[in-house]
Amino acid sequence: MRRNVQAGLLVLCGAAVLRISLFSEVYLRYVKASLRPYLILSGGLLITLGLLGAVAAWTASRKPQETKHEHEHEHEHEHESTNHGHGHDHTSGPRVGWLLAIPAAALLLFPPPALGSYSAEREEAARIAQRVGTFDALPAGDPVDLTLNQFTSRAVYDSGGSMTGRAVRLTGFVTRDPDGTWYATRLQISCCAADSRPIKVAIRDAPAPPPGTWVTITGTWHPKGTPGTDEAWPPTLDATTVKRVPQPESPYENW
Repeated sequence: MRRNVQAGLLVLCGAAVLRISLFSEVYLRYVKASLRPYLILSGGLLITLGLLGAVAAWTASRKPQETKHEHEHEHEHEHESTNHGHGHDHTSGPRVGWLLAIPAAALLLFPPPALGSYSAEREEAARIAQRVGTFDALPAGDPVDLTLNQFTSRAVYDSGGSMTGRAVRLTGFVTRDPDGTWYATRLQISCCAADSRPIKVAIRDAPAPPPGTWVTITGTWHPKGTPGTDEAWPPTLDATTVKRVPQPESPYENW
C-alpha cells in the first residue's frame, strides 16, 4: 500500500508539470520558454517512474504469502519494536511525504498567477550596465513595437537619439509611485521567476489605470538629461493612447 502511495505522488507531480508545460502555456509564468522541453521531459519521467512503481507494487501483492516461520519471525520483531518504543518500520516511509501532494495538486488544479505589480514595487529597477553609444535605426513605419527593455536601453543610453520623433508602442502592467507617477512595467527574467527584476517606463499625459492592469501604450519618447546619467532615468513616454489588454501568454521579458 505504501508503495502505491509513493507511486501515486510521483504520477501526481508529473501530471502537474505536464499540465503547465505540455497542455498549456502556464509554465511561462515561472520559467523561460526555452526550458519547456525539459519540463515536459521531467513530467513524463515522473509519470513513468510512478507507473513503474505501481506495477511493481501490484506484482509484489500477487506473490505467494510468506511462510509461517517468516511471518511469525516478522510478527515477533514488530512486537519487540513496539514494546521497546524504538523500532523502525522500513516499509512505511515518513508520513510527511504526504505533504508533497499539496503543492502538486495545487499546481495541477489552481496554478498561481504570474508575478505582477507587487513584485515590481518591492525593489527598485536595477539598471543595466552598458556603455553609452549609438543604436541601430528603428524599422520604418509608425508606431514601432518595442519591448520595455528595448525602449529603456535606447532612452537612457542612445547618444544618437534614434527614437526622436518616432511613435512607439509598449505593453506592460501598471505600477504607481506614491507621488502619483505611473509606469508601464514588465518583469525581466534570465532563467525563471525567482531571478526577475522590474523594468519601468514612466507614462505622461494619460490617466493611470488601476495598478496591475495590462495596457498597450502608443506615444513618443520624452527626452531628458544626458545619456547614461541619472537625469536620463527613468525613461519616459508621452502617451497618445492607452488601451487595456489581456495579460500576454508570456508575461515576462527575457535577458
